[in-house]
Amino acid sequence: MPSIFSNSSFKTLQRFVPDYAPHTVTKYESERTGMSVVVVDREGPKVNGFFTLATEIHDDSGAPHTLEHLCFMGSKSYRYKGVLDKLATRAYSTTNAWTATDHTAYTLETAGWEGFAQILPIYLEHVIVPTLTDAGCYTEVHHVDGEGHDAGVVYSEMQGVQNTQGELMDLRAKRLLYPENVGFRYETGGMMEQLRVLTADRIREFHRDMYQPKNLCLVIVGQVDHSNLLHILEQFEDSILNDIPPPDSPFKRPWVDSDPAPLLQRSVVETVDFPEEDESSGEIAVMFFGPSCNDLLGASALNILLVYLAGSSASILENTLVEKEQVASAVYYSTEIRPNILIQFSLSSVATDRLEEVEKRFFELLKATAVNPLDMTYLKDCITRERRIIKNSIETSSTPFSESIIYDFLFAGRDGSRLKAELSDMKEFEVLASWPEAKWQSLINSWMADANHVTILGKPSAILSKKLKSEEKARVEEQKKKLGPKGLKEMEKRLADAKAENDREIPKGLLEHFPVPSTKSIHFIETITARSGAAKQLGRLDNNIQRLVDNDNTKLPLFIHFEHVQSNFAHVSLIISTESVPIPLRPLLTIYLENMFTTPIERNGKKIEFEKVIKELEKDTVDYGISLGGGIGNPEVLVMRLSVEVEKYASAIQWFKELIWNGIFDLERISSTTVRLLADIPEAKRSGSSMLNSVEEMIHSAPASIVRARSTLVQALYLKGVRHRLKNDPDAIIKQLTEIRHKLFQFSNFRVAVVANIEKVAEPVLSWESFTAGLDTSKPLHPLEKRLSRLSEAARNPGRLAYIVPMPTIDSSFALSFAKGPSSLKDPRIPALMVALSYLDAVEGPMWVAVRGTGLAYGTSFARHTDSGQISYSVYRSPNAFKAFQTGRAVVEGFVKGQTKFDALALEGAISSIVLSIANSEATIGAAAQMSFIRQVIRELPEDWNERMLEKVRAVEMDEIRTVMKDIVLPVLTAATANLMVTCAPVMEGELLAGFRDMGFTPEVRSLASFQDDYGMGVPEGADNGDEDDEMEDGDEEEGDVDEKGDDEGDSGGDEGDSGGDDNKL
Repeated sequence: MPSIFSNSSFKTLQRFVPDYAPHTVTKYESERTGMSVVVVDREGPKVNGFFTLATEIHDDSGAPHTLEHLCFMGSKSYRYKGVLDKLATRAYSTTNAWTATDHTAYTLETAGWEGFAQILPIYLEHVIVPTLTDAGCYTEVHHVDGEGHDAGVVYSEMQGVQNTQGELMDLRAKRLLYPENVGFRYETGGMMEQLRVLTADRIREFHRDMYQPKNLCLVIVGQVDHSNLLHILEQFEDSILNDIPPPDSPFKRPWVDSDPAPLLQRSVVETVDFPEEDESSGEIAVMFFGPSCNDLLGASALNILLVYLAGSSASILENTLVEKEQVASAVYYSTEIRPNILIQFSLSSVATDRLEEVEKRFFELLKATAVNPLDMTYLKDCITRERRIIKNSIETSSTPFSESIIYDFLFAGRDGSRLKAELSDMKEFEVLASWPEAKWQSLINSWMADANHVTILGKPSAILSKKLKSEEKARVEEQKKKLGPKGLKEMEKRLADAKAENDREIPKGLLEHFPVPSTKSIHFIETITARSGAAKQLGRLDNNIQRLVDNDNTKLPLFIHFEHVQSNFAHVSLIISTESVPIPLRPLLTIYLENMFTTPIERNGKKIEFEKVIKELEKDTVDYGISLGGGIGNPEVLVMRLSVEVEKYASAIQWFKELIWNGIFDLERISSTTVRLLADIPEAKRSGSSMLNSVEEMIHSAPASIVRARSTLVQALYLKGVRHRLKNDPDAIIKQLTEIRHKLFQFSNFRVAVVANIEKVAEPVLSWESFTAGLDTSKPLHPLEKRLSRLSEAARNPGRLAYIVPMPTIDSSFALSFAKGPSSLKDPRIPALMVALSYLDAVEGPMWVAVRGTGLAYGTSFARHTDSGQISYSVYRSPNAFKAFQTGRAVVEGFVKGQTKFDALALEGAISSIVLSIANSEATIGAAAQMSFIRQVIRELPEDWNERMLEKVRAVEMDEIRTVMKDIVLPVLTAATANLMVTCAPVMEGELLAGFRDMGFTPEVRSLASFQDDYGMGVPEGADNGDEDDEMEDGDEEEGDVDEKGDDEGDSGGDEGDSGGDDNKL
């Protein structure tokens, strides 16, 4: 298929529109260089790019990961560290990257096409023609500092994950699944011992081999100007032809031209120790090889089987192992797209002394499932629901099809025919629905029950924890000894020289050459609001949707907020005030909410078991849940939500009614939930950053706070008390749950939000009459709780309070400080504060350069919390949180005192980042509708607040920014006006204590256990079975594909910081 654009070297290979999504997919390929481009045309304010290279390596050197970092250090025409991000910030953009086992992807997120088009060629040059200097390699990958310690951005990152449970189990599994010289066997992030000897030449060699245009696929999703795109790419190719290997030179395509991985010849079960001082529970990972990734029907069948086996509490594995036998807290499944799909089941929180037993039980269940009759009705419901989920995901994702496109590029032919076959329709589900039971049973057997497999039993080991630390300490001491004073000084000088070379100032003329783009190409999604019942008190509206709602029923007093969007689904949410729930019962909400959808119900006088409830619920819905309202800007309320096809709108309302008032408080279900939640507590307490947030919740939230009541440090004690009472006085727990239902589910506590194509909804208001029947509708609507009203005295009057919490199994430190801030978005200081925080937090901005750039922390961020009238400053994963905190204060103080001048170009970039943050918050139809609800109902702002605020932001003067830095930002870094929480490795305790004391805080060293609160539940002595595990936290954070630039950013200026609570949506 020739290109539709004349004189273009890019030919069109495929163009199609899936029959279930309004998005055109187009694949181009360059006849000059072989570069692939796939565009998904999608309406919305954002354009997303994934610039993907297939990367294969047969060692643990970390060359793929280190190269990913080094590409951001400069390019042939832009030979300055940070220039890409400074230019991106000005163009409403942000960059990032990740390294997976089989590919590296560089991301570009932009508000509007114009900014994307401006940054695209600069970014691609950084990828294809980077500088890759010795100095950059020295600082970013690995070096030894003047004190003899190993450092470097990549080294520090891998140091934080190499000896974690997940990484150790995963690495051993790779070694058992794949033989030598198969790329999937190796750690592409890099092992520390190999990173210490990795050379810049090896990284350059890897770049030369892999980073060629013929091995690059640009995946672009958004409203794209195709003609402009191809013109930009033509010019880019012109600029690099002399810098790359000849396009017609031989090239071995990674993975496709490599020797295929052999299938497993036998099953293997191995135990892998991981460092953990709490030895009570471990993990089980079971892996199989599934069908070829190019067997589209087989891949779809596999996904259905996994949902059937472990997709919910009603599925076989989850129901038996978690709900009934209670030998694991969860059974998860996942797949990794490889030439042969890798299937993995993970069983979490398994008692260490039962790991082998539970692994055998897992296979007993699999084998029994394969030979016993299947529940074919449920299996076919899984097929039907999967179709709905895919259609809904297309609407709710800002990057639809991107993952499928990446894996098609990695493992399929170059012509795009497989991609079209995968995405153009969903006819495979019709085929699957016709399969007989025997076919499904044979697949369970061949892929899992009778298949060779690798099982890893993850076993915690306190001895290993101590051994690793002592070995590392001895290694570093030997290194210092070997270097000696002279060698250490040489290391210090070498590092200083490398930093000086890397940090050369970017000429202003270079940045000025690229103007801030127009916002005309940013197409925000429009929604139409309508109101019914008590919602009309917010103001009467005049539009077609309002008239449609008014014509249905104007007498029902229920507060209903409608957002009209073009969607095939109705997303219905019940927002519930919590003020009427007695404070001592608020921790019990954790169990109540956990059981909301997994408890028996009474229907027509009969008990419907919870498994049947779940199956019926899944048959009717595409999504459901209940959580705190953090996702809608108010974590002190509850949000119960159901998403259904629009024609099932009335069914969703019926489900609300049944689940709320007909749920049965079943002792077996309550006990099962309690045991499972308790089993998860040790894992929840392994993260330094998570526990930092939990300590903050305990310090700054009053007991009335739902956020505090559901905190891990409350649940750790409270659930033990519940478990004890369930054994000795179960009726007391039932009585308390009944009281919660009575207090919580009152008409005066209810607000409803409906996001749907209202023109397709039958009786949008009248359908709610059955829900409200029998309720007392005469009482006035309770006002929504404000986080501000549930703060503790310490939060209301912050100053000098500081707690340092040692955690024996973490190797770094985390800090979080809070001070007073604006408590309303109508505060006139908000525009200047938004610009100030965006300026400070910018990638390659003042904080980045001073803290991350000097190795003082992996990231820092500010956030404003107007719901609680606070501002916060966070230090993430630091070798010395005091130094990172002190440096952050010095940065802000420099601006306040006028010692540091504001950069006018960077201020323009800060404003552009605020535009991007707004686009991020409204990137999909659902997100746009949710933000409209938040503005009007939660924050009581006008519908056009964004537009008004952007006008004010653009008018902010430098003096205003300096004033808010002095009055609002600097106080969060000042002892007299801030409260501080720190979690750290025990060895850091003394140094941090002294440092923060000298700064003016009154620090106190406390254990995690000292912050726990049982809310009067009373845990009898001995009821906790000797659990002294409250101090045992594993020091490692998130795992998965290796990142990235890893900026742990908070407020970009446009969005509120996280107020705590569960993430959710309308």
